[in-house]
Amino acid sequence: MISVADLVQEKALKGNYFAPGAYVQGDFELGLLETRLGSRLIALPEVFLQGVYAGLEEEIGQATGIVLYNCGRWWGKSFYRRFLQEVTEYYEMPLAQMEMSEFLSCLKQCWKTHGWGVINFNFDYYSQGFIVATTVNSPFAQAAPQNKGFACQPEAGILSSFFSQLTGEDLGCFQTSCESMGAECNYFVIGLEQRVELVKTLSEEGYDHNTIIDRLLNSSS
Repeated sequence: MISVADLVQEKALKGNYFAPGAYVQGDFELGLLETRLGSRLIALPEVFLQGVYAGLEEEIGQATGIVLYNCGRWWGKSFYRRFLQEVTEYYEMPLAQMEMSEFLSCLKQCWKTHGWGVINFNFDYYSQGFIVATTVNSPFAQAAPQNKGFACQPEAGILSSFFSQLTGEDLGCFQTSCESMGAECNYFVIGLEQRVELVKTLSEEGYDHNTIIDRLLNSSS
């Protein structure tokens, strides 16, 4: 039988580190936002994001997606470093020692708390060399021009950079469906560059997400 003394000596279970009420702090009247560790946060109003899309389209046209993707890659590096530091310190264990369910729960809550919508992952195709991510209520898709092509390149860049640093591999990410084009969610395929290049080619040929996944699976069999 477990004694009360043993229970008292056990470390208290850690709560949800990224719970919005605890994670986002600061003086809202002064416009100062910080994490619970004191790192600065920035709020991007929808009108600002709309201006970014409109300005890039006006200045560089078709290169807009590449620029936004590379911005996401740079952003993702900082995001990963902060995530690694915060999760490691709070749960008192290296990220590599966390259970997969705990890691994914932290990442999904972190994504949501940062205001990027809701994200989920499908690892069913990991052995075939790629991961599928889905997001809904993306602020990037909402701010982008509607029905003018995939618009979540910043998210694709973030996912590419985050999982590259997590796995130690140079991974790419390509979007295969978008809320800005009437889809129910945004699909992303994350994988080695040659896999992502195939996804890009199939997408440019007009194939939908499910067909692209089938072609990827057939190509690896």
